[in-house]
Formats: sequence, C-alpha cells, structure tokens
Amino acid sequence: MLAPPTAVWAWLVRAELWPRWYPNSHRVRIVNGPRPDLAPGSRFRWWTFGVPIDSTVAEFVPCERLAWTARGLGVRAYHAWLLRPAGDGCHVLTEETQRGWAARLGSLAMPNRMHRGHQVWLETLARQAAGGPPPPAQPD
Repeated sequence: MLAPPTAVWAWLVRAELWPRWYPNSHRVRIVNGPRPDLAPGSRFRWWTFGVPIDSTVAEFVPCERLAWTARGLGVRAYHAWLLRPAGDGCHVLTEETQRGWAARLGSLAMPNRMHRGHQVWLETLARQAAGGPPPPAQPD
C-alpha cells in the first residue's frame, strides 16, 4: 500500500467507520472497551457477509498486528492483519480461518466469496489510508 503503517493502522482500529469505506461491514459498534478505536480485549458487534458477528480483539500490537475472534450463527472465525513497513508505504497481509456449519455451507455455495470480500477490504483500506489517518473522533 502506498500509505504508512500508522495511517493503515488508524483506519483498521477505527472499526465504527468501516461501513463508510468497506461495503461488506454494517452496523459496527464497540460494546466493551474504549471508543472510538479498538484496543486489546475490545468487544465489537457488526454485520459482515450478511451475518451478525460478535468479535473480540485477541492480538493488538500497534501499527504491526491486529486480530480478533468472531462468533455468529454457525460460524467461529479468527481474522488477523499484519502490517510491515515497505519503502514509503507498507505491506498488509490479512487472513481468516473459519469453522462451523455456516462457514462450510458458505464456502460450498460461494467458494471465492471470502477471498473476494477480503480483497475489496484491502483495496478500500489502501484508498482510505493513502489520504492519511481518519479525522479526530467526535464525542457521542
């Protein structure tokens, strides 16, 4: 990405803004932990791939690594992000593992949906971060 890890990180941890730029996230709300940014142990609820999900931040190394667990009807998942500086930007790797009947059914019915969805997430994240970090949070 042609954005520094600090800008990429800032957009990743500002989860409640994901729906403004990532079309596969909806109704993201931090329900336990500081706001507006995700933090170690933060719990958030959201909709993705048409499924309501309850997630908890499991790994948190600023500007380097972010991961969360995810639970929804028929699915348990672990989603991780890895950021590495590279020249004037950074390399971003994201990976997700899933278990459960809904995950198996989804991969059979739409085998590349998750890959395509995560590619869109990476592409839209790159565009957002190229413009710098998100604006300062407004009080509720």
